[in-house]
Amino acid sequence: MNKDTRTVTVGIDGSRASLDAADWAAREAERRGVALRLLHAGVEAAAPARPPGGAPVRTTLDRAAVQLSYGHPALDIIARRTETPAVPALVAAAAESETLVLGSRGFSGFAGFLVGSVALAVAARAERPVVLVRAGELPEDERMPVAGTTPPARAPYLPVVLGLDLAHPADDLIGHAFDTATVRSAPLHVVHAWTPSPRRGYLNGGRTPGDTAEQEDAKCRSLAVTLQPWRHKYPETEVTERVAHGHAGHHLLQASARAGLLVIGRRASAGPGLGRAARSLVHHSTCPVAVVPHP
Repeated sequence: MNKDTRTVTVGIDGSRASLDAADWAAREAERRGVALRLLHAGVEAAAPARPPGGAPVRTTLDRAAVQLSYGHPALDIIARRTETPAVPALVAAAAESETLVLGSRGFSGFAGFLVGSVALAVAARAERPVVLVRAGELPEDERMPVAGTTPPARAPYLPVVLGLDLAHPADDLIGHAFDTATVRSAPLHVVHAWTPSPRRGYLNGGRTPGDTAEQEDAKCRSLAVTLQPWRHKYPETEVTERVAHGHAGHHLLQASARAGLLVIGRRASAGPGLGRAARSLVHHSTCPVAVVPHP
């Protein structure tokens, strides 16, 4: 990876969602040992006039940088503003970052965009992973529940969940999930959902229980083979594989209720846009969602 991409970038607009996303991004930057870049895009609302002899009026970006520096004193924080409209500015920033982080209910302050539409548009176009963080996300939400005197910040991380389509097992997608789980010392749960295909020659495409079991065995073997080199590359990561019948969105939404991060793919070759299942997961997942583009 180019040294210029060794940052985690977060979009800042002053909304509660963007500030919660910034705190999540700061924790992720610390885990990865990289700098945090704060980006405010578009024209900021005019600030109140500076009173005579008073301190300079802080902008939205300045306030966020100060707040994060108190909470993360060892973190290298870079603040940048641009008048470029939000979507193109954030897409360009993503290309220069390891990860771009956005509040999934933020950016209401940018004229012409509905709440959350900027985040969805950027996730549908960015060349690098985009993590969408819901407003209200707290540090303890990504860790296991604790009892007794154990501080929440010392609790083990919740699993990272990867939704994997065996028809498109992209290295970029799998690698991001393994890398994210590794920097957290978190388990990785890989979920592949499928619908049994009709058996040729049967009236109305009927199936027998034996047909379904045979197909499921084949899916399990394929998943194991796909993940084997990644298990070898990341030997310290605990990996659980699951092959499930039914719609992927349903199973991933269930898994997200017990996860610290949900990782899903976006086929860049299919053009800009998020599929219906991905949009549903972004809107309804109870944990942050990483959208990873791949060929």
